[in-house]
Amino acid sequence: MKMSHKIPGVALMALIATGAIVLISGCGHRGSSAPMETPTSGNIKIVADESFEPIIDSQLHVFTSLYTQAHIAATYKPETEVIKDFMDDSVNVIVTSLKLSDAQMVILKGKLLEPRTVTIAWDALAIIINRKNYDSLLTYDKIESIFKGDITDWKDIDSKSKLGKINIIFDNDKSGNIRYFKDKFGITTLGPNFYAVKSNREVVDYVSKSPNSLGIVSVNWISDRDDPQCLTFINKIRVVGVSPQYITSEFSYPLQGYIYDKSYPFIREVNMITRETYYGLGSGFMAFVASEQGQRIVLKGGLLPATMPIRTIQVVKQ
Repeated sequence: MKMSHKIPGVALMALIATGAIVLISGCGHRGSSAPMETPTSGNIKIVADESFEPIIDSQLHVFTSLYTQAHIAATYKPETEVIKDFMDDSVNVIVTSLKLSDAQMVILKGKLLEPRTVTIAWDALAIIINRKNYDSLLTYDKIESIFKGDITDWKDIDSKSKLGKINIIFDNDKSGNIRYFKDKFGITTLGPNFYAVKSNREVVDYVSKSPNSLGIVSVNWISDRDDPQCLTFINKIRVVGVSPQYITSEFSYPLQGYIYDKSYPFIREVNMITRETYYGLGSGFMAFVASEQGQRIVLKGGLLPATMPIRTIQVVKQ
């Protein structure tokens, strides 16, 4: 696994943010041009991809409990709108699976801005089906064929199936979830059996009521077993095991161990990006999420921490 290269940059950011706290607290008032916030206090807005709402809500709950003068209002939107808000100067901090393109970086540098990106986690996109559907193991090739429209009926998966047409349910037309699979499989146009709802939550609800459906959700919506909502979701659906590409006999689930060794094929980064020109509350929150405490919250939420060492344990049944 080659994810540890992120650690030095994050550690440096956390160190700088900590230093900023000391400097700001010791400087007093510097006139009207000084920022009206510190890395642990103030009022800001952030915008995050709706797919990451559970994990960001958990981070905000802990951060604002520790730093009671920090007030962060989070808005959750589809991926395309998250990036648009950032480029339109509407918000200084975003959470997305994307990184800024070279063209976007040129635009921001033209405004004398130098965005900073920190990868805070690795996410898996889970394939979910109705509990009445027992085709819960699918090869990579079959999933690719379903998304490309080469397989359109469950009987093409299992000749005995009576579920009928496969309906693919995703969260939003502007979603990063469906964009991921379009990029992954080289899809330019979605077929007539693709249906957009409004959120990951609605994907789970739709699939739970429709035996012939196949849904796409970020795994953090169905992973935190201490969260009553997650438990409700888990009990409503089945999570599909997927084989790695070019392998048809081994199946992996969107669990942290399989994300870590990349045997689960549908994984992506979760990035926090700031355009702050000083180390304010947005930078402080980013440093917290990348810290050991923040990464433990990531771990609990079912995602793979990106900035702390991971120890894998093999359990042998006697």
